Amino acid sequence: MGSHYFAQALAMVLIASMLAVGLANKDWQHGNYTGWGFNHGLNETKGPNKITVGGSENWHYGFDYKQWAWKNGPFYINDTLVFKYDPPNDTTRPHSVYLFQNPWSFMNCDLSQARMVGNQTQGGGEGFEFVLKKWKPYYFACGEHDGHHCNEGLMRFIVFPMYRSWHY
Repeated sequence: MGSHYFAQALAMVLIASMLAVGLANKDWQHGNYTGWGFNHGLNETKGPNKITVGGSENWHYGFDYKQWAWKNGPFYINDTLVFKYDPPNDTTRPHSVYLFQNPWSFMNCDLSQARMVGNQTQGGGEGFEFVLKKWKPYYFACGEHDGHHCNEGLMRFIVFPMYRSWHY
């Protein structure tokens, strides 16, 4: 039992480390050689942001949300993700949003280990909002068609919100 928790803790540390290294490397391509991933005033925001998942693409099958999250980060604690998608009809596939509790269920699109945070109709109109309240990884995916949208449709991504720096 103890080794199971150790493995989970180790996996979380590895994921956090990979994210930190990735964010640091991301800054290099923009000429930020001193920030080492922490921006130090570059691209700084003064308060929580509302971010539409997928930007103008919204939440739909076939769009690479991992790439979107990578390009649109970093995300900060108290930022709000807005999921917008059309309710199902004769021409629109149904979508939903699930929050996974651990990286293994996320990687395998195991919906039995996830909870629905947005049903098939909540994404209509202005969409529904999810606030990133804690410093922890959030694993999101579409749960429709028994995980097919998650596995094959690229409808999954991770965000690990950072603390916002308030000094200038």
